[in-house]
Amino acid sequence: MEKLQQSVYVLLLFSFGFAGLYFAGPFLIPVVLSAVLAMLFIRLCNYFESKNISRAVSALLCMLIFVFCIGLIALLLSIQLSSLAENIDEMKSRLYALFNNLRDWINQTVGIDKKQQKEIISGQGEGAGSMLLVFASSIMSLAVNAVLVLVYMYLFLLYRTHIKKFILKLVARDEKAETDLVVHKAGKVSQKYLSGLAAMIGLLWVMYGIGFSLVGVENAIFFAVLCGLLEIIPFVGNLTGTSITVLAVVAQGNGNNKIIWVLLTYFVVQFIQTYILEPLVVGEQVNINPLFTIMAIVLGEMIWGIAGMILAIPLIGMVKIICDHHPNLQPYGFLIGPENPKKQKTSVIDYFKRLFGKK
Repeated sequence: MEKLQQSVYVLLLFSFGFAGLYFAGPFLIPVVLSAVLAMLFIRLCNYFESKNISRAVSALLCMLIFVFCIGLIALLLSIQLSSLAENIDEMKSRLYALFNNLRDWINQTVGIDKKQQKEIISGQGEGAGSMLLVFASSIMSLAVNAVLVLVYMYLFLLYRTHIKKFILKLVARDEKAETDLVVHKAGKVSQKYLSGLAAMIGLLWVMYGIGFSLVGVENAIFFAVLCGLLEIIPFVGNLTGTSITVLAVVAQGNGNNKIIWVLLTYFVVQFIQTYILEPLVVGEQVNINPLFTIMAIVLGEMIWGIAGMILAIPLIGMVKIICDHHPNLQPYGFLIGPENPKKQKTSVIDYFKRLFGKK
């Protein structure tokens, strides 16, 4: 009975915690995002410090490398966008023709004539001014948060030892070694997951770029980079990127054959990603079962939107490590973990190793 009571208290604590995360989202999102990014650069920062570079300069170098990588991606996308803009008028005319065909289909199938459709659309368009204002404020908020993330990231790298000492001071003397191990493992999970994800995105750029170029998609590099970047958002990102690419192919006036080839490219890349790239590059770093992975992503979107979806997997990986090392929370660590923890995800390479290896 006492154990059941403790479990109820833990669930209530989680519920209040989620409510707090939701209302404190505007403050916490840049803080947590910068903390996770700082964990990614800890190893590089330690390398710079081992070369007798001060911690302040090492943290600044890591931040500049991060900004350079983001700028390089943005430059590549802008170059591709400029070439895409050359064909925008032709794409608009094709989309307008498709829109007219859709209106004719609605008229014939649903019975809503074009005049009624126009009234519905014009009614929706009355709030265009307010939507524009919301969009402008969102862009301003995004810019402010981007600056905050960079500042927080630099400060987290600079004061990481101080923060770790603070965490160790919160626990009893006989628990310091265990807490130090938990902090180290939690940082490693985020570091390995994000570095593996970055490597996988790079490989996806190459595969999508080759596939879309062979298919004959215009501005193939732009759509390859877009599909790779959207992989940051688990499950949803790859479908969104492919859907945008298919819509672009339709707007470019290409036939159904090219759409089929784009979808075939997507399925081939997804097969390679699932059975080769993820086991080799990302691996079982987070060690969460698929049910709670999806639940964490959905909950992250409900609490923090897209940022919550991006941060969901590394954060739940850290939560599992904390649960595994706390006696009262170990049942929850067991629940969100895989059914067979020692059983690694099987890849095509593992299959061939077993096929040709010694029995």
